[in-house]
Amino acid sequence: MSQAEENRIYAVLIADDHLVVREGLKLILETNPRFRIAGEAENGEIAVKLAEKAKPDAILMDLNMPIMGGLEAMKAMNRKGLDIPVIILTTYNEDDMIADGLELGAKGYLLKDTGREHLFRTIESAVRGETLLQADIVSRAFAARQKRQSTEPAIKAESVLSPKEVQTLQLVAKGYRSKEIAFDMGISERTVKAHLTNIYNKLGVDSRMQAISAAVEQGIVHL
Repeated sequence: MSQAEENRIYAVLIADDHLVVREGLKLILETNPRFRIAGEAENGEIAVKLAEKAKPDAILMDLNMPIMGGLEAMKAMNRKGLDIPVIILTTYNEDDMIADGLELGAKGYLLKDTGREHLFRTIESAVRGETLLQADIVSRAFAARQKRQSTEPAIKAESVLSPKEVQTLQLVAKGYRSKEIAFDMGISERTVKAHLTNIYNKLGVDSRMQAISAAVEQGIVHL
């Protein structure tokens, strides 16, 4: 991490309809001088307006909110071209919605009772453009998603990807970051990024989560 990154203060917007959750997150973030609160929103509509006005470095976004939920808010932000990292705030019973949120571009997800260090690490990773995934939750999320999809047999497209690309995507699905994938495969991070670019182009997607979703549906990756 560069000196500039070490000294940077991250502005965080908290969007959750429960006051106690917002206050709890604020208290945790305020214990670390590297974070400041850019605003609070009790629904997705307010969150989008604040995101557009305040331009925070990251947004902690609840999925279930009145007036406009988290998924609708993310869609509205995408339409407006607001490229702000979103971290989903979730509970244990929202697997299907987690998959939708990650496909919309969310950089990760946090259980509402998460520890402070994991909260800090997730926000910092999101701002750097990384996606923090936990293999068990990814597996649950896409298992739930598959249940609601058509029962038509998927077209297997494993031959579209090279063996190295399949291996890269399998590690992504397990929650590995680029640096960890590079170490595991004995290649450079630049090569990992090249593999990911090729995967995105071949599968017609533009994010890790969309790639995992497409690969699972087509039988390329098994969770």
